[in-house]
Amino acid sequence: MKRTFLFIFFCVNFLVAQQTDYLDFKTAKATLYIDLENKEILGDIEYSFDVLKETDSIKIDAPNAKFDYLRLNDAEYLLDLPNMPKFVGKIGGANLKPSKNNILSFKYKVKPNKAFYFLEKEESHQVWTQGQGKYTSNWLPSFDDMNEKIEFDLSIIVDNKYKVISNGKLTRVEKSKGYNRWYYNMNKPMSSYLVALAIGKYDKKVEYSKSGVPLEMYYYPEDSLKFEPTYRYTKQMFDFLEEEIGVPYPWQNYKMVPVKDFLYAGMENTSLNIYSDAFVVDSIAFVDKNFVNINAHELAHQWFGDLVTATSGTHHWLQEGFATYYALLAEKDIFGEDYYYWRLYEYAQELKAQDEAGQSTYLLDPKSSSTTFYKKGCWVLHMLRERIGDTAFKKGVKKYLKKHQFKNVNTDDFITEIEKASSEDLSGFVNKWLVSSELHYNDLKKRFFAHKAIVKTKNGIKIDSTASRSYYPINCEGHEQICKVFLLDSNDSFRNAKIVEQLSEEHISKSTFFTKDIKTRQAIAQTLTDIPSELKTDYESLLNDKSYITIEIALFNLWRNFPEDRAKYLNQTKTIIGFNDKNVRILWLTLALITEDYEPDNKSKYFKELTGYTSAQYGFEVRQNAFQYLDQIQACNNSCKDNLKQATTHHNWRFKQFAKSLFGKK
Repeated sequence: MKRTFLFIFFCVNFLVAQQTDYLDFKTAKATLYIDLENKEILGDIEYSFDVLKETDSIKIDAPNAKFDYLRLNDAEYLLDLPNMPKFVGKIGGANLKPSKNNILSFKYKVKPNKAFYFLEKEESHQVWTQGQGKYTSNWLPSFDDMNEKIEFDLSIIVDNKYKVISNGKLTRVEKSKGYNRWYYNMNKPMSSYLVALAIGKYDKKVEYSKSGVPLEMYYYPEDSLKFEPTYRYTKQMFDFLEEEIGVPYPWQNYKMVPVKDFLYAGMENTSLNIYSDAFVVDSIAFVDKNFVNINAHELAHQWFGDLVTATSGTHHWLQEGFATYYALLAEKDIFGEDYYYWRLYEYAQELKAQDEAGQSTYLLDPKSSSTTFYKKGCWVLHMLRERIGDTAFKKGVKKYLKKHQFKNVNTDDFITEIEKASSEDLSGFVNKWLVSSELHYNDLKKRFFAHKAIVKTKNGIKIDSTASRSYYPINCEGHEQICKVFLLDSNDSFRNAKIVEQLSEEHISKSTFFTKDIKTRQAIAQTLTDIPSELKTDYESLLNDKSYITIEIALFNLWRNFPEDRAKYLNQTKTIIGFNDKNVRILWLTLALITEDYEPDNKSKYFKELTGYTSAQYGFEVRQNAFQYLDQIQACNNSCKDNLKQATTHHNWRFKQFAKSLFGKK
């Protein structure tokens, strides 16, 4: 009698796209015990699936995992796994026939080397995940291919000192001695790369959108006073995007949680925005560095990327271009039209710089830069909307999302719905802006520079006040005095800052300081590095500005220009910390150490504090600042060097490269 075998593969980076023709995975129920001390995960997973066509194999990604047993429907098998992870085992019997509601379950354990990060934060543990680009399968046996969408329900067991935040709705928490078990339920399918969790010491506040969706905003207990500026405008943005997109928010809730040493600014895991705690800010920091754009960007992804997901990297702009565009629309609703067009102008300058460097790529190139995917993608949507009008654009987007919800999409899917909504043939537009790598910068320029707004006269240039808008910065070369007049009369902080950046130091006078605009004064601080004595008092006023960037720049420039008053400047800024990266404090400590006769009895204390900021208990932004200043004053001692060596293995690749470069000099 002929005998057949069903093969179960747990492997690395295979093409699941072929498997989706044979198998349709529906749900996943996973129980995970997170061992914080040993940095290990013990898991138990049950997958349900339908067999679409007869097959002799099932493939699941699970690099480095070790398995105890496997059960397929009613049969349980002990597995001999000496060659894991290449091959798990085989199950005797017939091939899988077309059928519904099959169950595959198994137990496993793994020590993830990426995608799941164990950190220490102020003598406690913190855990967070990052699936996109790293593969969730490194900690949860799943599917690396985005085209397999599954409804995931997770229960997580962890030390009861910590809270667990994951996708979907928290249905209950079971408490036992020393441990809690957190149950999270998803009610719709998603790609595996969007499965996520964060574990740590958090408090939260909940607000509700106009449509009743819970907005869960997490924060560190010690950052309670930073809650409002960090999450400012969250509800307004949520309500705006629901109305603007025209499709109800597709998930049970929206959660935002900050984490230490995150790989990026933020990540749009389904219903769970994990973001860098560098964007936890107070009201002063909000002016220069805030969570608004990141929050809006990851929120927009809940529709564009999570609800509809690109089939492959070729169509990545459908996620990043859309999230960038809709985030900018949300910011326009908050900060106004000037802000919107100035940001478009800045995006265009990034694209222009890329183009001039010979690095322009086309939008449908899977290897394009983030500048292309994000900034050009945003511009394409802006121009497309201008071409077909608001009504057709919104109708097409709404139909695109509803037709393909919880599925995977390509660019043709989107363009088809836009063509139907607008009754236009967009093939020329697609060829020019999506298929061609040529930037067509002059076409972009026409949309943010109303030519009639800047008028040449026999005395120089002037602004035509009847112009609808002018978001293109004035060229002040040869017209510095006229630009200074504009600076006094204009309320456009974006343009004023650009004017100041172009002024030479000799054209900055007392009148230039009259403005109360924070960004304009910041540009003065950055431009005027050699301070004339007659402007000393005016420049000193910058130390009182509500901007940590301005204070940092002004402190250094004043300290450098007026040695006789160094103690005064240090005393004035002694208690200022700055952003989460402690930019002002770390500069202050450095200057205090190298300022002769300044608090000699405290220098050892200040040196200990500065060196301490290089240790792993701090975020990498703090550590990098401390390393840089200690290197500049040639004071990196053995403790600093040990911390620097440890930093060369950090999981954040930018910080790791910085540390390796600096360590190579030692």
